Amino acid sequence: MIRINKNFSNLKENYIFAEVNKKVRKFKESNKNAELIDLGIGDVVLPIVMPIVKVLEDSVKSISKKKTMHGYGPYEGYKWLRDVISKDYKNRTNFSDLSLKRGLSISIDPDEIFIGPGTKEDMGGILELFDNNQEVLIPDPVYPAYCDTSTIEGFKINFVNAIESENFLATPKKIKPNSSIIYICSPNNPTGAAYTREKLKLWVDFALNSGSVILFDGAYEAFVSEENIVRSIYEIPGSRRCAIEFRSFSKMAGFTGLRCSYVVIPRELKLNETHLIDLWKRRISFKTNGVSYLSQRAAESVYQEDTQLELEKNINYYKENFKTISKSLDSINLKYFGGKNSPYVWVKCSYNKSSWEFFDYLLEKLNIVVIPGCGFGENGEGYFRISCFVEHEKVNQVAEKIKSIF
Repeated sequence: MIRINKNFSNLKENYIFAEVNKKVRKFKESNKNAELIDLGIGDVVLPIVMPIVKVLEDSVKSISKKKTMHGYGPYEGYKWLRDVISKDYKNRTNFSDLSLKRGLSISIDPDEIFIGPGTKEDMGGILELFDNNQEVLIPDPVYPAYCDTSTIEGFKINFVNAIESENFLATPKKIKPNSSIIYICSPNNPTGAAYTREKLKLWVDFALNSGSVILFDGAYEAFVSEENIVRSIYEIPGSRRCAIEFRSFSKMAGFTGLRCSYVVIPRELKLNETHLIDLWKRRISFKTNGVSYLSQRAAESVYQEDTQLELEKNINYYKENFKTISKSLDSINLKYFGGKNSPYVWVKCSYNKSSWEFFDYLLEKLNIVVIPGCGFGENGEGYFRISCFVEHEKVNQVAEKIKSIF
């Protein structure tokens, strides 16, 4: 008899976002006239900016003609896109504030960059390079996809506490130096916590001393505002020998529908004399036919100055939402974290309510949807996540509702 992958039975019964949707649907059935404001799912609400739209239009025209038609592209991505990403690493890594433009001179060769369909897909696929007879270290609370992917692949998961007293930044201080695969997301989803160079260096040193590999999720790098916050793990000395970086155009440029991302695997990163970059090349050569020409042309245009000026406006739009949310939370003395360097606000429940109890309270009393913190791990209990990806007018409504009910 054919057997299914038994690891699926080890997954939690419900993915947190699916469970939230189920509760919201049930509420709507009983409250048909209720107008809900969704501060839950972190999808962008602003349209793709016009400079990118123009590039997309031109690209569609080009593939409609025989002479300029593009079919399958190189599985690692078109060189012209990898070239501009490499140049961006060298010249400026703080996309979210054009006024800074501080070149950190991070040297990433275009051949070390691989274009992919999304960070979630890339970070799941990277586990195929490793023997699953070893452990994965995952901070708690955490984006649940890391856990689910590791579980399906059969890895043993050890959670590292990321708690309020430590500003929700996990550290390796109490961890035995065993070889591990380490997930780090900074700025973090869901807590919004972001690593300074000093804090991230602890993980890099740990990885170098223990023979571990760090999977660094930098999907929200564009929202970093503070000077001392890391934008790329390659700012840390020695990281090229122990870290793989993942970046996405989804939140930076509104590509949640277009789908485009990239992975950086330095040549120095090797295990038992095997270079991981060679394994990834071999894997994607049979796993994918590459990201669409249209998406890659759109991604290339992200690095043009006129596009960046427009994208800066979009990012500031979401940051304004944080300011509005934070003022309303301050007014009722609800404790919160994140927001300054990320599009997420991590709020502590009051009145001794659990995450789901507070979710139900906000849904029923204010018609507001958030994400219960318990869905991100045991240390998420007693908190909930608010997304800043919402229209201004809705955020203003939320602010007024919060003040009135509390």
